[in-house]
Amino acid sequence: MHRLAGLACASVLTFPGRAMTPVVPATDDPYLWLEEVDGARALAWVHERNARTREVLEADPAFAARRDAIREVLDSKAQIPQVVRRGAYLYNFWRDADHVRGLWRRTTLAEYRRDDPAWDVLLDLDALARAEGENWVWAGAVAPGGDAERVLVELSRGGADAVVVREFDLARRRFVEGGFVLPEAKSDVVWLDADTVYVGTDTGPGSLTDSGYPRQIRRWQRDRPWAEAPVVFEGEAGDVAVSAWVDRTPGFERTVFRREVDFYRNEAFVLAGGALRRIDKPADAQVTFWRGHLLLELRSDWTVGGTTWPAGSLLAADAAASLGGRPAGERRLHPLFVPTPARALAGFSTTRTRVLLEVLEDVASRIEIREPAGDGWAARTLPTPSPGSASVAALHDPLVAGDDPLAEAFWLHYADFLTPDTLWLGDAAAADGALERVKALPAFFDPAGLAVRQHFARSRDGTRVPYFVIGPCEPGPPRPTLLYGYGGFEISLAPWYLGATGRVWLREGGVYVVANIRGGGEYGPAWHQAALKARRQNAFDDFVAVAEDLIARGLATPRRLGIQGGSNGGLLVAAVALQRPELFGAVVSQVPLLDMRRYHRLLAGASWIAEYGDPDDPADWAVLQRYSPYHRVRAGTALPPMLFTTSTRDDRVHPGHARKMVARLLELGHDVLYWENVEGGHAGAADNAQRAHMRALEFTFLWQRLGGAAR
Repeated sequence: MHRLAGLACASVLTFPGRAMTPVVPATDDPYLWLEEVDGARALAWVHERNARTREVLEADPAFAARRDAIREVLDSKAQIPQVVRRGAYLYNFWRDADHVRGLWRRTTLAEYRRDDPAWDVLLDLDALARAEGENWVWAGAVAPGGDAERVLVELSRGGADAVVVREFDLARRRFVEGGFVLPEAKSDVVWLDADTVYVGTDTGPGSLTDSGYPRQIRRWQRDRPWAEAPVVFEGEAGDVAVSAWVDRTPGFERTVFRREVDFYRNEAFVLAGGALRRIDKPADAQVTFWRGHLLLELRSDWTVGGTTWPAGSLLAADAAASLGGRPAGERRLHPLFVPTPARALAGFSTTRTRVLLEVLEDVASRIEIREPAGDGWAARTLPTPSPGSASVAALHDPLVAGDDPLAEAFWLHYADFLTPDTLWLGDAAAADGALERVKALPAFFDPAGLAVRQHFARSRDGTRVPYFVIGPCEPGPPRPTLLYGYGGFEISLAPWYLGATGRVWLREGGVYVVANIRGGGEYGPAWHQAALKARRQNAFDDFVAVAEDLIARGLATPRRLGIQGGSNGGLLVAAVALQRPELFGAVVSQVPLLDMRRYHRLLAGASWIAEYGDPDDPADWAVLQRYSPYHRVRAGTALPPMLFTTSTRDDRVHPGHARKMVARLLELGHDVLYWENVEGGHAGAADNAQRAHMRALEFTFLWQRLGGAAR
């Protein structure tokens, strides 16, 4: 559930800001004790289930080879180092077999262009973890931009969303004694200037929302006690969160505070002259300041000034006029992107003078450029690879002193299911983008004899649902087939390179399928909203329609068709397996939420009410209970074999979901395995070794249950 933000809690026993009062009497849920994350009885149960899973799957003759093949991909030194530009340097966090926890490092663009760049190591996380006796996992760094020598490093224990924040001196390669430090929490922090930060964190009662996010923003100055940091912005207890954003672009300095009213609606305020000015916009629109412009991304139709802009549009307005008290209807809005039934905006990035758009057309990417021209905006399309997934990231840093030589530069990243990732450096000022190939991932499996095909299934209500099939050029008899889906939070499943999956699934003879069902963002906000709350069944129907279409085309059979999904996707595959068990031969549900009666009272769950509905509302519960997997398990029903995986340290989706589901399935005599990693947070694994081990368990389970491949 890639957009679900973390909350400030580590276990169900110490949940700040929300009482853990059971929704129903304990007698109605005999497995509430499995929600005690570190409870002795619960952990004993976990160890017993893990031992059983190891006995069944690790003993498989192919398990070790699969684990090693996946680990080789993850640890490969040929991986493209993903970089972020700050001032004169490109920053990267790197893991491989020699650096399990990783290195935070930097280099110059000139060096990065080389096949073997020279890297300046800033922080060795393996050495730090050993020295401090902590299982540190890198969570990121907050930099003020330009060539500032101090940043805020975020470190997670075991991969949880909660982090420790510590100020770090880049020149001296050490943490700043007496600098800014925040204890473990799910904090939001941003620099105002070199000696001041805005902080949202857990400071005790009243400081968090019901969802466990920061409710207050404080302004904290260097060398001043935290207790003296004043509250400068505050939301309401029922909000999801509040946050601050600081624009330090010379001539356009501004501070923006946001109330996330729910997962999709927000209020935005600009601090001007010591007062907050609310931005006049639709409640569910996202706003971005870019120099003298205000960019608005619409999630619903907006009628303003006699014109209706459809959901999914990107509009530009004059920033000063937007904050000058003039109503929206009197402001001129310029359309930078307007969707069509086949085209949706997947994202955008800004250079100094241009907006770079990532556009999906029937789930294939293209890159388009918009730039001010006279009284309007000019549009053009970059020649880019197709039909896979292309994304762009501008390199411009407005805090670079003088004229930034990379003001119009951008990274273009491309991959598809069979084509390894490639990275180009582009120039938005050039008509053709002036693309320079900088890095390319080697092939981790031989794609010979394999092909990618896109098909469309018809869902129950007649909606065309796209899906990709990756398998032999000449399909032949049905093979073991793995169908993957997500279907929530407006997250799109655009093509990606199947490096490890290619090794242990495609090359072993399997077929891989990706379903672009409603609930995602493949066709913009309307595609997502078609599966919101009471319409969630549409996502399940779409997934079933893809499975049925695979079978109707002769590409799969129920006995050899497996399904897999993680987080919201874990909910998807569990719900579908219980609704249509006869369609599937195996189910893998990763870090799932499954108890839809109590999800809003477990960790981050309250923040997702806008997606699923409120179980305490009788009307919403009437919908939720029809698909809540934990409540739909019955005795006497033939279910496909299932594997559930999660993490003890997942402080986003509570491990109790998977624990209780498995306990219920076992009680009623169903075939189920369980694996709980001790670290990893919502990712399920904290390092490459853990990740390779868990994925090998999953693929071995699928091969065991779906049978051998036709070679």
